[in-house]
Amino acid sequence: MNKKAVLTYALLFCAVAVASPWIGPEPVKPSDVFGTGQALSSPAQEIFWLQRIPRVLLALIAGGTLALTGAVFQVLFRNPLVEPFTLGISGSSALGAFITILYPSLWLKWGPFSSVQLFAALGAGACLLLIYSLSTRPEGISIYTLLLAGVTISIISSGAILLLTYLSDPHSLVVFQHWMMGGIDVIGYNSMFSLLPLLIPALTLLFFHSKELNHMALNDEMALGHGVDIKAVRRNVFIGGGLAAASVVSVVGPIGFVGLIVPHAVRRLSGFDQRTVLPCSFFLGGAALAVCDAAARILIAPTELPVGIITAVIGGPLFIRLLVSRRFHKL
Repeated sequence: MNKKAVLTYALLFCAVAVASPWIGPEPVKPSDVFGTGQALSSPAQEIFWLQRIPRVLLALIAGGTLALTGAVFQVLFRNPLVEPFTLGISGSSALGAFITILYPSLWLKWGPFSSVQLFAALGAGACLLLIYSLSTRPEGISIYTLLLAGVTISIISSGAILLLTYLSDPHSLVVFQHWMMGGIDVIGYNSMFSLLPLLIPALTLLFFHSKELNHMALNDEMALGHGVDIKAVRRNVFIGGGLAAASVVSVVGPIGFVGLIVPHAVRRLSGFDQRTVLPCSFFLGGAALAVCDAAARILIAPTELPVGIITAVIGGPLFIRLLVSRRFHKL
């Protein structure tokens, strides 16, 4: 484990967390935020504590989670193009959320949780269950079947979304299109707290298997030689990564390219040890999404761009650059 690299990425993560809340169309000064003794006694304090801070925290957590799950899935499948979108998790989550948006009678709210998150998580869970059952063989999990099943479910989910879009009323369509673009325009901390019940155990499970993923990144024979229970690790990592991605997508929508680009950048800069790649991917992914969200707040101020547009515009050319360089083949 490269402790120096992990510390460097962690410091970048913290620096972005400290700087990002001060960026926005409405100027906020430290004296306006900390100058009075009473909490939220001025508009500047409300903007800072109820809008910017929760937004930055959610961006850091969501970006880190997407990058981490992308890094894990790329090792699990030994495929540099794999991320939650590829496996159909994002598409099935979006389909579940759209069903709730399309039918207001299904809308419910329990504290920080809502039926949009519930149906998005159920859609991702159904996707995980179907993919896992299709790919399970007596000798273990078929990686190729797993990947093909994920791509197929992603296509089916997109087709179902198009059908529902054609049948939906304009108001529901506008709400869903905004959600599909990916956004972190939240007020208060409920959205961030609603991530934690699924996210904490899922991330714990992924980090727990980082050492085994080092062996599995090479080949199954070497992993077996080091005493790795390949079936159990694949199952746990697949479920943990799927639940982590679903919990994020259910809140911020399907934000693309973070889970694809960031792990490649970390490997090129800091090596291939998964005990380093996983935490560094989390830190860099969180910092990257928070920076993109800060840019989304100010590029066309006072209007805000959905952060998913920023990640697509930046991530697309970067990924083409990786394809041209052909240096991304090794995991």
